[in-house]
Amino acid sequence: MTGPASIQASAAPAFGAAAPTIFISAGEESGDLHGAALARALRERYPAARLIGLGGARMQAEGVQTLAGLDELAVMGFVEVLKHLPFFIQLRKRVFAALEAERVDLVIPIDYPGFNLRLARHAKAIGIPVLYYIAPQVWAWHKSRVRDLGRDADEVAVVLPFEEDFLRKGGVNAKFVGHPLLDRADPELPRDEWARSRGLDPDRPVLALFPGSRAQEVGRHLDLFSAAADLVVRRRPDAQPVIGVPGGMDRAVYAGARWPLIDSAGGLLQYAAAAIAKSGTTTLEAGLALTPLVVVYRMNAASYALAKRVVKVPHIALANLIAEDRVAPEFVQDAATPQALADAVLPLLDADSEERRRMIAGFSRVRERLGGPGASRRVAELAAELLAKGR
Repeated sequence: MTGPASIQASAAPAFGAAAPTIFISAGEESGDLHGAALARALRERYPAARLIGLGGARMQAEGVQTLAGLDELAVMGFVEVLKHLPFFIQLRKRVFAALEAERVDLVIPIDYPGFNLRLARHAKAIGIPVLYYIAPQVWAWHKSRVRDLGRDADEVAVVLPFEEDFLRKGGVNAKFVGHPLLDRADPELPRDEWARSRGLDPDRPVLALFPGSRAQEVGRHLDLFSAAADLVVRRRPDAQPVIGVPGGMDRAVYAGARWPLIDSAGGLLQYAAAAIAKSGTTTLEAGLALTPLVVVYRMNAASYALAKRVVKVPHIALANLIAEDRVAPEFVQDAATPQALADAVLPLLDADSEERRRMIAGFSRVRERLGGPGASRRVAELAAELLAKGR
């Protein structure tokens, strides 16, 4: 496997007046975050580039003209997707038409396989190069999609160290670029100042609750996490539970929340003593911040029954998968009860506990395996190579 540092910088091709038009497609919160960083890196190479696609507020702030936003795209689960099928059919028609009408030079899908794999197939069919960024988790389920990636993507930029070898064995032109979360700057405020600015006591431990980045996830996890926090506070009155809210989320989704709402992008994970989080990118963010956590996931009962038949991985948390060990405890579906979560997170609030020490040591291994910063720049380099080759 080649490390991220093996991708060499290449000179940006001279597009002159015909600056490249690049379509970036992200369908969820994490994709919007990484898509925004990639948009910045692309603009550094091509200041006059036109960036269009699908995404949220972060990508829009970086100058990406979006055809649809995350509030429409962030649907997860087999049953839930079926309910929104008419929308996705119409969106696919609009996007496919835009690829030709806008004379797109390069398509960059970011994860979000249900839509983006179809986008990649269509783009390749009409002669537009495809650079897939953050590969679908085909090692977990739908291994048949490895063949699709090999056929429809000119390059696949992977962010987990084990993915490159796995995909290359399936005929995919995959390159490990490192993880974009490593590019995020550390919080600037001292912890005491951060806590006071948010109405918290800097001398008491903060328990961060992350119920999800989609409205349907918040609906399934918010009451559960809040009830677990209630039990924690009964046994440890100095604990301060707060709810992390992703940027761009409508706070009405949290109506009736029993704990304070705090912007999760403001360093909450770095400042918290411990966390309870829905499985997803947050688990890896916690690992990189060396913040102990408990991982949870609940979904629609019918979707869960289907997922159990097709998902074949030993862990649901990205940090655990990278560590190849159950570093953070996981509670799925009916196993996720307020009592179970409270019992698991309480020792993590103790600065001297063996559970906390062991978890931080495991997360340190995760950081080592992810390489160094610079993922967005490396993906922009791959984009430059494909643009230089042309359609």
